[in-house]
Amino acid sequence: MSPVPLFGRFDPARLFSFKGGVHPETRKHLSAERAIEDMPLPALLRVPLLQHVGAEAEPLVARGDTVLKGQLIGQASGPISANVHAPTSGRVVAVGPFPAPHPSGLPVTTVTIRPDGADRWGPRLAKPHVATAAPETLAAQVAEAGIVGMGGATFPAAVKLTLRARYDLHTLIINAAECEPYLTCDDRLMRERADEVADGAGIMARALGVRRVIVAIESNKPLAIEAMTRHRHVLDHVLQIKTVPTQYPMGSEKHLVKTLTGKETPARALTAEMGVVVHNAATAHAVHLALRYGEPLISRVVTVSGRGVARPANVRVPIGTPVADVLAHCGGLVATPERLLLGGPMMGQPIQSPRVPVIKGTNGVLALTAAEAREQRVMPCIRCGLCVQVCPMGLTPFELKARIDAGDLDGAAKVGLLDCLQCGCCSFACPSNRPLVQTIQYAKGKLTERDSARHQRAEAKRLAAARTARLAAIAEAKRAAMARRKAEMAAKKKPAGQSSPEPAAKAPTPAAPSADAPKAPPAGAEPDAKGRAQRGTPANAKAGAQVEAKVEAKATARADAGEAVE
Repeated sequence: MSPVPLFGRFDPARLFSFKGGVHPETRKHLSAERAIEDMPLPALLRVPLLQHVGAEAEPLVARGDTVLKGQLIGQASGPISANVHAPTSGRVVAVGPFPAPHPSGLPVTTVTIRPDGADRWGPRLAKPHVATAAPETLAAQVAEAGIVGMGGATFPAAVKLTLRARYDLHTLIINAAECEPYLTCDDRLMRERADEVADGAGIMARALGVRRVIVAIESNKPLAIEAMTRHRHVLDHVLQIKTVPTQYPMGSEKHLVKTLTGKETPARALTAEMGVVVHNAATAHAVHLALRYGEPLISRVVTVSGRGVARPANVRVPIGTPVADVLAHCGGLVATPERLLLGGPMMGQPIQSPRVPVIKGTNGVLALTAAEAREQRVMPCIRCGLCVQVCPMGLTPFELKARIDAGDLDGAAKVGLLDCLQCGCCSFACPSNRPLVQTIQYAKGKLTERDSARHQRAEAKRLAAARTARLAAIAEAKRAAMARRKAEMAAKKKPAGQSSPEPAAKAPTPAAPSADAPKAPPAGAEPDAKGRAQRGTPANAKAGAQVEAKVEAKATARADAGEAVE
């Protein structure tokens, strides 16, 4: 092995430190010397449409469709989302819910593909000329490839690459610390593909418009440091290879920024506000493949390790491969593991079944024995304060747990619940084996659930108020329209040239009725056969008959005289 250059060695004088942290046994020797190997295609690929932070991708295929390798099968839906592509060619046999690689085991929409064995590529992504392409074009191409943070956070990479529009950025940090025990996939990627990782870093630097690029590698990876040093000249940048102490959680982006720049990121703020953007080494490699070869993110390197695995290895796995197939490729399990994890032992997610698939953020599959899992009896807190000493965020985990156990989530939030990284340092250091980080994870979930319900209630109230206001506005518009129509109709009825209506003529005074005139029938009187009213009493009937006889006599006389009778 050739000596590591002096500027690549750990130099405390040029670095800063952060409070807390632990030094667990790394156990990287199990797989560190295993070269990356390609895994054959499994019988089925289960590709979830939610492999990232943000909104689930919209399915673009249906059962029975034939897909090609690299074909878009899930379209990003919203500003924080990511595209999903087919890992190989084959036929879609199902699109529906399937258990997610998460401790809850809750289902997410999943596209199940039966490979045809041909592994035929569809149309590749566009390959812009990196040296002359606009930064927006580079970021858009990263989004098209569906690239997310591959260190475990799974935040869409393209969103970070557009931060130059909102912040004054000056530094890109490639996070190659890989501080979790057991994991060696980034180490092997830098040893074997250092030029490609460096090229991806240079492409992202162009997209961000930064002047400085730092590659941070822990001191326990000397061969990776040497390999990256040989390829530090890329595009128009010179990568600065910085060796950082082997300390957990050095891979936390805020602590890595503090170590390299001395700047402390405020609580719940972005490192971009300090002018720094952090990307993972595997993410840089995925960017290289997308921009240089038009390959979307359809596979990744995964470390398979732990004493429960027959043959620890670093394997390039197609996205959607069931964990059971990955373990079988590595010789299977030597015994029933005490714990099966996706990720590292400190922040990895336990899974309920090996049927769940490998996704974009899966950097490790660990089968830990009982001796490795450190399952011990939980005892009462002895108030030793070790959890406070090792907390890298400066919190008081024992107080957080006490408030959470008492149901005081608001009180826990006031003392820093939302600032917790969930790194697990407190649980690792606790001599009483108390589930501190697990309790904090539970409380964060409950707080999110409560805030979500509160937001839904507020949104429902806002929508109801908006509907009421809308209906009132419609009713008012109708009243105004009706008033206008009435005014228009009144204007049409006025005589020409009349500016104002004439006063109504006085009604003439009715003349006194003559003796011969028939009197108005009383109320309730019914007409006779000739339409005349019947009187209600015999006397009135006799008088009415006399009047009628006189009227008939006069009419007869006029007829005889030849007068017209009207």
